[in-house]
Amino acid sequence: MIRPALSVVVPCYNEAACLDILHARISGAAKAAVGEDYEIVLINDGSRDDSWGAMQRLAAADPRLVAINLSRNHGHQLALTAGLDLCAGEQILIIDADLQDPPELLAEMRAAMAAQSADVVYAVRRQRAGETLFKKATAAAFYRLLTRMTETPIPLDTGDFRLMSRRALDAFLSLPEQARFIRGMVAWIGFRQVPFPYDRAERHAGETNYPLAKMIRLAFDAVTGFSTAPLRFASHVGLALTAASVLLLVYIAFGFLTGSAVQGWTSTMLVVVLLGAVQMFVLGMIGEYIGRLYVESKRRPLYIVADVAGPIQGTATLGFRAEPVEVVRLAD
Repeated sequence: MIRPALSVVVPCYNEAACLDILHARISGAAKAAVGEDYEIVLINDGSRDDSWGAMQRLAAADPRLVAINLSRNHGHQLALTAGLDLCAGEQILIIDADLQDPPELLAEMRAAMAAQSADVVYAVRRQRAGETLFKKATAAAFYRLLTRMTETPIPLDTGDFRLMSRRALDAFLSLPEQARFIRGMVAWIGFRQVPFPYDRAERHAGETNYPLAKMIRLAFDAVTGFSTAPLRFASHVGLALTAASVLLLVYIAFGFLTGSAVQGWTSTMLVVVLLGAVQMFVLGMIGEYIGRLYVESKRRPLYIVADVAGPIQGTATLGFRAEPVEVVRLAD
């Protein structure tokens, strides 16, 4: 198979309003970087607006654009996995459809990759325009906490916006887990990875793929996928409570010997509630890991493709692509 020099992979969810501008900007950046030797892969992740219709229209007008319609909303990380699995380029640019990450940086990212002989150029956010103080603060705290908890160094203040070589992508596609934290998985594969600082713009259109509930879910996937620290937490808490119990016994013995009154039911209930809360937390974390084992044991495909518009070149190795059904009418 003759691969295009570049694939631009774009997961989309309710992005119909900005697809024309997105297509124009990505096409312009790709042509400036590699001429006509590129493909654009748009993935419709179960959008509720007219995103799929807009993608079909763009694919009909542009022979370098392929649109992939997933069978339902799989979530951003699995939709991105589908696009990466089905693209064919020698270099792969990952970018979101909301235009917060400027595709015009492609040429500079390719230059950085060539100059440093890198396999991954990951974009590091210097400024995050249009985001609330709460989101900025929680994101900063999360990445720093994750870095302290994991053995795999995950770059701070980075998203999925990055440029990858084909060999780095092939290594990434060998990782079959269901609960995917892609920026952590890319960090895990290794090779030479270099930062690319940039300023993030405000969202142009569409809606965020990560409201608070999904951000919390992604955080759980990141922590449980790359760290066993929550499980080790149980043993640390056990040791601390054992030490506290010894001190409590000493206090009770001292009170008995001196004839002073022992604290009543209030202190007893406080200890019971504290122990119960710790036990429930530890059981919850163990349950989270057991749940991941259960999901992985089913070995379901990561995504299901319902429809394709345009000249797709990749094959579904991690997912399932439904073949179109030809309806044959029998003669009366």
